[in-house]
Amino acid sequence: MDRFHEMQVFLAVAEEEGFAAAARRLKTSPPSVTRAIAAMEARIGTQLLARTTRSLHLTEAGQRYLEDCRRILAELNEAEEAAAGSYSIPCGHLTVTAPVLFGELYVAPVLGEYLDRFPLVNINALLVDRVVNMTDEGVDVAVRIGHLHEPGQQAIKVGEVRRVVCASPAYLDQHGRPRHPSHLREAKIATSSSSQLVSEWNFVDADQPLTVPIEPRLVVSANNAAINLARLGWGMTRVLSYQVAASVAAGELEIVLETFEPAPLPIQVVFQKSGRVPAKINTFVDFLSHRLGQDAALNPAMKRRS
Repeated sequence: MDRFHEMQVFLAVAEEEGFAAAARRLKTSPPSVTRAIAAMEARIGTQLLARTTRSLHLTEAGQRYLEDCRRILAELNEAEEAAAGSYSIPCGHLTVTAPVLFGELYVAPVLGEYLDRFPLVNINALLVDRVVNMTDEGVDVAVRIGHLHEPGQQAIKVGEVRRVVCASPAYLDQHGRPRHPSHLREAKIATSSSSQLVSEWNFVDADQPLTVPIEPRLVVSANNAAINLARLGWGMTRVLSYQVAASVAAGELEIVLETFEPAPLPIQVVFQKSGRVPAKINTFVDFLSHRLGQDAALNPAMKRRS
């Protein structure tokens, strides 16, 4: 077994945190994975993985070696793509990440259009509500909401979103429309545990920051559930404007306290900008940036012009 293949096996075991899971990912048998790791440790002369009957984790030497493996394999992949002409022709595997709901509503439709236009590219879309480390997880392009990029990365702003408080018109007709954020203490509130807005909501009052503690009567695990409860008239919630744009347009939800909202958050397409950028990344970034930049729900200025 060559060393590059051993590195791929070791990388799979470390990322999947198990031999069986790594074998499924590599489409091989668990014994062959075990033999590869044993051969690697014997050749290097040190233990890379600490194993018990219930768990597996990297040793200190294993953690350092994992970082080296990722770098070496990335350089090998880059060399092969360069030799194959991927810097002039979009081809190969592309990994993209975005927040779950934003990815489902806005990124997924663009993926299909892009793949139809560039048939030599395959895409893996990682839709998660966490900030993915692009280098560690091999991500080529990320959609980020907020100022969330690192040195060496290029960020292209494609829109912005607001943090909005909303409820159904029926709920507001019955309980009244709050005129100040302090009135939220009297409201029935549903919020998501995946949000950072579970215990307090931030506003701006007379150009000064204002923090309002909230006591949600209902905490759910996903924003969609909180939005549905608000749409059904149960209470109020606070989410990002893109998440309720369709419901607001349909009259199912009404946004309140708009004059107290903090500054909008930028939507950015982020990618590594070091050396030559493969054609698959350049074309996808251009394609995605153009599509998102044309969406009126993400660009209020466009809506006003229309």
